[in-house]
Amino acid sequence: MGKKILKSYDYSLIIAIFLLCAFGLVMVYSASMAWAVSERYQVNSDFFYQKQKLWLMGFFIIFILTAIIPYKIMKFTNVLVLIVVGSIATLLGLFVFGVVAGGAQSWYGIGSFRIQPSEFVKLGVIIYLSAVYAKKQAYINQFNKGVLPPLAYLFIVCFLIILQPDYGTASIIALIAGTIVLCSGMNFKNITKLLIMMLIVLIPLVFAMKGHIFSEKRASRFAVLENPFAEEYVQGAGFQLANSYIAIGSGGINGLGLGKSIQKLGYLPESHTDFIMAVIAEELGIWGVGFVILLLSYIVLRGIYIGLQCQDPFGSLLAIGISSMIGIQSFINLAGVSGLIPLTGVTLPFVSYGGSSLLMLAAAAGILVNVSMFVKFEKKYKNKQGQDKNGVQHRDGKVYYI
Repeated sequence: MGKKILKSYDYSLIIAIFLLCAFGLVMVYSASMAWAVSERYQVNSDFFYQKQKLWLMGFFIIFILTAIIPYKIMKFTNVLVLIVVGSIATLLGLFVFGVVAGGAQSWYGIGSFRIQPSEFVKLGVIIYLSAVYAKKQAYINQFNKGVLPPLAYLFIVCFLIILQPDYGTASIIALIAGTIVLCSGMNFKNITKLLIMMLIVLIPLVFAMKGHIFSEKRASRFAVLENPFAEEYVQGAGFQLANSYIAIGSGGINGLGLGKSIQKLGYLPESHTDFIMAVIAEELGIWGVGFVILLLSYIVLRGIYIGLQCQDPFGSLLAIGISSMIGIQSFINLAGVSGLIPLTGVTLPFVSYGGSSLLMLAAAAGILVNVSMFVKFEKKYKNKQGQDKNGVQHRDGKVYYI
């Protein structure tokens, strides 16, 4: 049994994830050297590289655990209660114990390390909604009983994240939840009702917080998209985007060479986090950018394929939810760096510097690999009589060896 399980793991998916992490570590070192020794940080040039290595050690441990432990235990009621209570409690705790950075009270400070609980809430929302909607398949089209109740948790966590304020993370969580809802099996009528209810809730909320949402600072993020090099923007709201354009344009096809970026030398803020792709473009050209996009695309598309192949509704929604999270975050980061949308402070999955994001992605990627393993195991060792080679019974498309 053990050998058959090992053979059932999706090693192409695992290799893609590990390649991105290894590539990201190299680029974090390259992109952060100048910022580390700058007046802002005044630390050794390899400071962020060494911290990223520690986070990656945690990444591999969490990844292995979540890839081994059967994903189906996460739909148990006790686990779901822990997710709901834990995520709400940690988000509430930020308003008392949280550390303010970048204008948002979104982190817990533990020595020199910072943990952002909203990153883990993303995965919590995916697990919770996938489990609840999988359990409600028999009455998924009963709006008051099957559709609405799980969304109360979603509304609470998004509202608490908006209060930090962190509109970017709240929007990503809402988009991920929307993907799961669309794939849950509910009919068009209920989806339309949800959209109408969302508008009824959002419109008064937007008006109540219009001074915050439509502040001059946020409005300028839209204005700079037209021309970040304009005199009124280039040294202010358009500074990051203008230097990102310069980095991308300087790289061309082949790049300036690994470690030879000029924009990272104090011109491009957050060069090792939000704007790491600009440094990749400058140093490695279109080949480096293509390498990252190709691997990210493979992970996302592979995850969607796993979700479509999985006969277990919980596993299917989990795989699609995790894939959508990686895809949405990647799009928002790349679109922000290239000026397609306003900057939101979203990191590039598996590549950017950041501990909370990496640890959450470790758990998410491990779960995705675990779902893939069970899908492949069922297909490979299930015979025509509905019983696999180990005598495990299969009924109604379900597996009973767990």
